Amino acid sequence: MNKIYSRRDFIKLIGVGTAVMAVPACLEFKSKPGPNIVFFLIDDMGWKDAGCYGSKFYETPHIDRLASEGMRFTDAYAACPVCSPTRASILSGKHPVRVNITDWIPGLDPKDRKLLGTEDLHQLPLSEVTIAEAFKEVGYATAFMGKWHLGDKGYFPEQQGFEINKGGHWAGQPASYFYPYKNERKRWDVPDLEGGEEGEYLTERLTTESVKFIEQNKDKPFLLYLSHYAVHTPIQSKPELEEKYQGKLESTPKTKGPDYLPERRSNAKQKQDDPAYAGMVQSVDESVGRIMQKLDELKLTENTVIIFMSDNGGLSTLPGDWKSPTSNIPLRAGKGWLYEGGIREPMIIKWPGVTEPGSICREPVISMDFFPTMLEMAGLSLLPEQHVDGRSLVPLLRQTGDLKRNELFWHFPHYHGSGNTPSAAIRSGDYKLIEWFEDGSIELYNLKDDISEKHDLVASKPEKADELLKKLKLWRKKIGAKMPQRNIKESL
Repeated sequence: MNKIYSRRDFIKLIGVGTAVMAVPACLEFKSKPGPNIVFFLIDDMGWKDAGCYGSKFYETPHIDRLASEGMRFTDAYAACPVCSPTRASILSGKHPVRVNITDWIPGLDPKDRKLLGTEDLHQLPLSEVTIAEAFKEVGYATAFMGKWHLGDKGYFPEQQGFEINKGGHWAGQPASYFYPYKNERKRWDVPDLEGGEEGEYLTERLTTESVKFIEQNKDKPFLLYLSHYAVHTPIQSKPELEEKYQGKLESTPKTKGPDYLPERRSNAKQKQDDPAYAGMVQSVDESVGRIMQKLDELKLTENTVIIFMSDNGGLSTLPGDWKSPTSNIPLRAGKGWLYEGGIREPMIIKWPGVTEPGSICREPVISMDFFPTMLEMAGLSLLPEQHVDGRSLVPLLRQTGDLKRNELFWHFPHYHGSGNTPSAAIRSGDYKLIEWFEDGSIELYNLKDDISEKHDLVASKPEKADELLKKLKLWRKKIGAKMPQRNIKESL
């Protein structure tokens, strides 16, 4: 296919003064314009944090309704156990290793550990053709609402294909969830959300801005990327919701068993019982409900795809006396870890007229898959040189076939505040192997029989462990993954 430069690409070049980059030829619809797309990306929401995934404490009737009207995925994965790499993978269709964003931006690699974390980028390169640019190219209205965390000025959503940006900038969390979204030091104020009222809640404000965008673009195709800061720290709920869940907690018999159990160098929360976190989850659920209601009011529901996903596992595992806000049980560990609790996500896709209401997909999928999936949903040609690590989920959504993919890979060559150490993982069929870079040790689990990853099979299945470790190392070599280096000072 011949390659040309569009006006969009020259604007990107001029904006950063980079070298010439290769971009795909102008996209065209195969027939008529495709459906609208609403993409919900929730920050730090755990696999078990919605009623349709088994939560008994959090109340999520709108998310549950979405699941009943679409397809719920049981084995959906983030490309990384922390936020920025997964976000880059969604927008680019590439593995975080390939775009060289392997830690949250800017990361916090310590200098007093056995290993030194790898150096990675602190922004999504403008040379990447994002999913927003692909849709903007064919006339979709594009809007980004909420958390960006993929670079500072010059690398904001406006430079990556989004015509509207409300709230997206360099920071990974707000200073406060209440207007004017600042703390006493006035740090991390959320941009382009002026004009609010005292007490206004960030999750609701982002939803209001999203509703306005839908109303303004009801007569043309649109891509709305609603990337909530919730349920990331600081754990701040609307007071009335926190009070509601405090009452629910007090009126419910206390669950037996310990509140925390040891997880390597940390402690993992075993129960969902934080009223403030529960209130934050409910606010996210109400956001989903408001968007669905607006689509109904404008008679857009039947022509709108809704995608719901989280960027990494719930924050359940922290060292020392730090208290975690949620639990991912039966999954092991949480955010920052390559155990299932850190990378397995709640994921729902509703594609009216295509997905069978209430259907469930158990095939493993991963965040790079969204890019080609959305292109195919819209009737656009795929861009395999861009979304090289993604597979279109359309066969799964239509229930006409599988992805014919044998393995999924993770590479996290960094330390994390949750207590995790540099590591990597591979899932092949039902088996999953984790490699720890500090000492070279490995663990092997059969996820079909042991979703909680309690029974290490390395000793009983050494051939399988060796097979997967070889595949993991070969993949690292093939993709050019950077490895953490031995800390000479620490070794002396």
